[in-house]
Amino acid sequence: MAKYIIVGGVAGGATTAARLRRLDEHAEIIMFERGQNISYANCGLPYYIGGTIAERDKLLVQTPESFKARLNVDVRVLQEVTKINRKNKTVEIVNHQTKEKYTEAYDKLVVSPGAEPVKPPISGINDPSIFTLRNVADTDKIKSFCDEQKPQRAVVIGAGFIGLEMAENLHKLGMNVTIVEMASQVMAPLDYEMAAEVHQHLKTKEVEFYLKDGVNSFTPSGNHLTVQLQSGRQIETDMVILSIGVRPETKLIKEAGLELAENGGIKVNEYLQTEDESIYALGDAIAFPHPITGKYVNTYLAGPANKQGRIVADNLVMGNTRKYRGAIATAIAKVFDITAASTGLSAKALKREGIEYTSNIIHGSSHAGYYPGALPYTLKILFHPTTGKLYGAQMIGYKGIDKRIDLIATVLLNNGTIYDLQDIEHAYAPPYSSAKDPVNQAGYVAENIITGRMKNINWVEVSKLHGPQICLLDVRTPAEHAMGHIEGSINIEVDKIRERLSEVPRDKKIIVYCGVGIRGYFACRMLMQNGIEEVYNLSGGYKTYEHTTCKQSNEDIFESSYIAKDDHIYHGKPEADAPTVAPLASHVKTIEVDACGLQCPGPVLKLKTEMAALKPGERLIQKASDPGFFKDVKSWCNMTGNQLISLDSNEGIITAIIEKGSNIQPQQTNGTAVSVQLPKNKTMVVFSDDMDRALASLVIANGAASMGKQVTLFFTFWGLNIIKKADKPKINKDLMGRMFGKMMPENAGKLKLSKMNMMGMGSMMMKKRMLAKRVDSIEDMIKTALDNDVRMIACQMSMDVMGVNAEELIDGVEIGGVATYLEEAEKSNLNLFI
Repeated sequence: MAKYIIVGGVAGGATTAARLRRLDEHAEIIMFERGQNISYANCGLPYYIGGTIAERDKLLVQTPESFKARLNVDVRVLQEVTKINRKNKTVEIVNHQTKEKYTEAYDKLVVSPGAEPVKPPISGINDPSIFTLRNVADTDKIKSFCDEQKPQRAVVIGAGFIGLEMAENLHKLGMNVTIVEMASQVMAPLDYEMAAEVHQHLKTKEVEFYLKDGVNSFTPSGNHLTVQLQSGRQIETDMVILSIGVRPETKLIKEAGLELAENGGIKVNEYLQTEDESIYALGDAIAFPHPITGKYVNTYLAGPANKQGRIVADNLVMGNTRKYRGAIATAIAKVFDITAASTGLSAKALKREGIEYTSNIIHGSSHAGYYPGALPYTLKILFHPTTGKLYGAQMIGYKGIDKRIDLIATVLLNNGTIYDLQDIEHAYAPPYSSAKDPVNQAGYVAENIITGRMKNINWVEVSKLHGPQICLLDVRTPAEHAMGHIEGSINIEVDKIRERLSEVPRDKKIIVYCGVGIRGYFACRMLMQNGIEEVYNLSGGYKTYEHTTCKQSNEDIFESSYIAKDDHIYHGKPEADAPTVAPLASHVKTIEVDACGLQCPGPVLKLKTEMAALKPGERLIQKASDPGFFKDVKSWCNMTGNQLISLDSNEGIITAIIEKGSNIQPQQTNGTAVSVQLPKNKTMVVFSDDMDRALASLVIANGAASMGKQVTLFFTFWGLNIIKKADKPKINKDLMGRMFGKMMPENAGKLKLSKMNMMGMGSMMMKKRMLAKRVDSIEDMIKTALDNDVRMIACQMSMDVMGVNAEELIDGVEIGGVATYLEEAEKSNLNLFI
């Protein structure tokens, strides 16, 4: 009779034990688990904390008693294997309840030690209000803290899949949630432009998050905790969740002298066998060659661990007959209303491995647009530019994301190509898909790229292209173009291209873009077949470009929050100071418009048509599923003079209430003038970095702000030097960027006078004179302006030309284009160029 010892339960160990018993009724099977629970739904832990899963017992898949009764497995919990004696084929065990130490012999040993949370040596990290989440015991601690202490604020360190799930569930409990992430994006398996969609969605849920920032220390402060960030910011919180990552727990294996891979995982062969033929390993702790790169990787996922358990059991009982193929890390997560999923390699990984690839992004709807309830998705696939071999995919949306990523993963794991995506036969009916499923569509677009029918260009390449040899062609409608476009582009609607072909330059590189890429493709085909060869379509269209180039982080949104006497969090002023809001009059005529299923520009065009039929003061409630509508409706109302009453996003449906504005001009009525609201804001274009001109700009801005005016400063070209940080981070720049950097002032403290500078003596004299007369320095004026809500906008195009990076600018400065400036200028009665 064979004797098997299994170290560790949960997905890997428990699955192995169950399969072993089904294959060998008479074997002796002992499973050691140092914790209390042997088999639980660890992926469901965040949802129990947030209350979505109401009963704790539902997390426990099996108990030691049920395992013994059904499978006759000797389960020993709270007992830890501390040593492996390979020569004698024994293990040493410590019983944590009785403190007893003893040994057990084995014929075959299976190790599934899992992974442990990364907990760096940060000052204060052992505070009792700081938690990690890995098992049921961790869950119980967090749940008890939330129930008993009733925290109002939470900080999540790390924005991986688990970190975002915890952020959502703590938010569901009513807390103000702040995320701190060291990288420039959330969810590392996603590429930047895909993660950008997650960033924008988090903003709609009022989640505060800091990117490219880490933690320096945790300091207790009364009943709260102060989180000191590396940037110098301080965040007050009631609790912290550490979700920095995990690493293989391999101490036992290492001390047994077994080989580890370079990444620290347990090295196993295709039969999941270590270099000791009597010892097998599986789960989070193992390292196995990646199916695409061939390099050893760890895969921290439950699915592969369960599959490995079945393979290990088969090989133990029947000899090494089953091979493990490896995992391509197919993963999925719910982030509030959206779902984010990935499989295979990202662009980052492909670049790191030196694998030649290209990619494409498509946008569409979860099912046929004419059937109610269609919601948007974004799908990116990565493939070889000539063979079409598939390397990876990422998808974000609201419905059907799981089935699409699973289809692509199946093709990927079978070494398939983009042509296999075209051939997938899917179940189709209008409530579930379209006749051409998104997976098919991705394959078709990829073929167009490979065959040269369409030349592709991505947002990164476009953002770096500026010059006389480039022509940016926006083929959307004029209304869409007015609401936002890429700086410097010309607008020729796609249906007008044939009649306006002469306006398209033939001696330039033409970069075509539309909302999502479809109209851009049509335009490219027209131009290419009319003899214009250098034509490129922007992958993902303006939707992807805008998501990616706008501000990604969401800082300081809780500065105006306060906790009232009822222990609830409120935003804005305390109740005593809050203005009274007039109730909605029941007699106001209101119509409802359903624009769900329409893609950009459909929702805005629908809004424009319906609003035209209303009278001033009447209202419209419009629902839309296109995420871009959340931003577009604000811009549309600002530009058209209509009032946005409310805006909400829930489960992928955006609801906007808009009141028709009045366009009546001042006129005489019975000798009495009818007053209208005239523009009152002040706008300045700050073009120069001369010290005296900078002073003039800030003096006027602060003066206007003190009178209650809304002031906007638009910094362009040399004016950007005024708003640079004094202590800038080290940034890698190209040659031109470095040259510009050496020739220009480093920050506001280094500015020169426009006249009488005298090799810097003039500016020094000016500073001394200002100090003597108690005039604030430029740096202090900038701080005062920001404190008075003066809006400072850095011109994106100027930044690109001058080689200025966003990281160099002082905190509080926005980045925008000319459309942002023009929108503010339209609301101003003073517009200065300095």
